[in-house]
Amino acid sequence: MTALTALISTAASEFTEIEIEFPNLFGGVAINYYRRFTVFGIPIYWYGVLITIGVVLAYFYAMHRTKEFGLNKDRVFDVVFAALIGGFLCARIYYCVFTTLDPNSPINYTFVTMFTGIRDGGLAIYGGIIGAFLVGYVACKIRRVNFFAMCDLASLGFLIGQTIGRWGNFVNQEAYGSVTDPNWIFGMTGDIISKEVEAGALVHPCFLYESVWCLVGFVFLHFYSKKLRSFDGEVTLLYIGWYGLGRAFIEGLRTDSLMLGNVRISQIVAAVSFVAAIILLIVFKIVTEKRNIPLYVNSEACRELAERDSAAEEAAKAKRAAKLAAREKSAPSILAEDAETINLEADGGDSDSADNTDSADNAKNGDKADEGYGEDINPNDEDFSESGDTEEAASDDNEKSDV
Repeated sequence: MTALTALISTAASEFTEIEIEFPNLFGGVAINYYRRFTVFGIPIYWYGVLITIGVVLAYFYAMHRTKEFGLNKDRVFDVVFAALIGGFLCARIYYCVFTTLDPNSPINYTFVTMFTGIRDGGLAIYGGIIGAFLVGYVACKIRRVNFFAMCDLASLGFLIGQTIGRWGNFVNQEAYGSVTDPNWIFGMTGDIISKEVEAGALVHPCFLYESVWCLVGFVFLHFYSKKLRSFDGEVTLLYIGWYGLGRAFIEGLRTDSLMLGNVRISQIVAAVSFVAAIILLIVFKIVTEKRNIPLYVNSEACRELAERDSAAEEAAKAKRAAKLAAREKSAPSILAEDAETINLEADGGDSDSADNTDSADNAKNGDKADEGYGEDINPNDEDFSESGDTEEAASDDNEKSDV
């Protein structure tokens, strides 16, 4: 851990240290930091790190509450994975398209530079939300996930990600607002900000306003979704309305808004989102109560899918257990066969040795017999006479037996 800290600290010294200051907060707060560090020579921006932390926390929160919305964790994972990719791509495309369309923007993106220059920054939250919902809808259809229940769960995750991710703007000293009252408690300045506004001026920390707004919205919807949610999609509409209301005002303070002529694109989108969400909340509330439509988590469709998922999971567990048992059962027999083979080889070796020994003895005796066969036999020898008498006696006995 010490080595890793030393590596990061050493790498950070290669970059310029910058300062951000809140002169009126607690008697004056100044923070010195680096916008990025390197790990094994690769530059890592705190902006990306903070967004990643927000996404990870949102994911774990969503996984913790899947059962409350009647959703399966494996299916939710697939949908979230697809929605993250779609959201990231659309956030980039949204930013690049409207930046290029802005006549006051010095940057014109092409299809190639849209993606090759991504490390230079440029993501739009509304593009990310739109992309996540669109790709998420397709993924829900493929994985048989209730789209509106999934949206309710995802909306809570969006608020977590936005609460943390906005602090990436703090690190980059961007997405700040217009010049504010010198005595405003949250007025801020910094090394990068001071180069873009008049010297000594304080600006609105729009990132802070939006982060706090999203945090309050998350806390409210977290408890609301546990006790008061009456139809699927309600939390989503509340999220859209809540975020739209706050963003419409905060966007009016910013100096780096994406523009289409003299219109702030995000401010218009936020205002329209707020109004549309309120209307849809009223309509869906009336329709749901009139038709007595239950929440998906309490529906028969949810129970049937849960039973199928449970049966499939049990079948998969049984299959794995059977494979493991077969493997354990075959292991001793394989070992026994190996041991038997080793014993047979050992016995075969002993037998071969014995055969070789017998062959050697027989060969030796044969040599001796061959040596004796060549000697002269004297009929007058006593042994020879005894042998003849014995053969004659045996012949007589045979003749008697035949009778």
